[in-house]
Amino acid sequence: MMRSHYLYYAVDRAGSLALRQELREAHRAALRRADPHCRCVLGGPLLDTGGTMTGTALVFEAEHADAVATFMADDPYVVGGLFETVEIRPWRLGLGAIA
Repeated sequence: MMRSHYLYYAVDRAGSLALRQELREAHRAALRRADPHCRCVLGGPLLDTGGTMTGTALVFEAEHADAVATFMADDPYVVGGLFETVEIRPWRLGLGAIA
C-alpha cells in the first residue's frame, strides 16, 4: 500500500505543563518504536510566545490516517490525558526534505 504523510496536531489542556514534563521522555521513546504501518518522521512541541510548550506537532509516514490514530493511541501523552484537541490531517511536503 502506498504511504502518505499526515500531520498530528494536538493542543494541550490548560494548566497541564507539569503533566507534559512528567510524560515527555516516555512520549519521545514511544514515538521511536517500530511499527510496520506508521513512522514518525518529524516532530516537536508547539510553543506559546514565551517559549512554553503548549502542544505537539508530528509528521507521520503512514498507510492511512487510521494507522496514525492507532499508533498514537498508546502514546503516554494520549493515555495521560494531556491533549484537549487532536487533529490528524493529510500533509504534503512542499519545501525541504525529510530524512
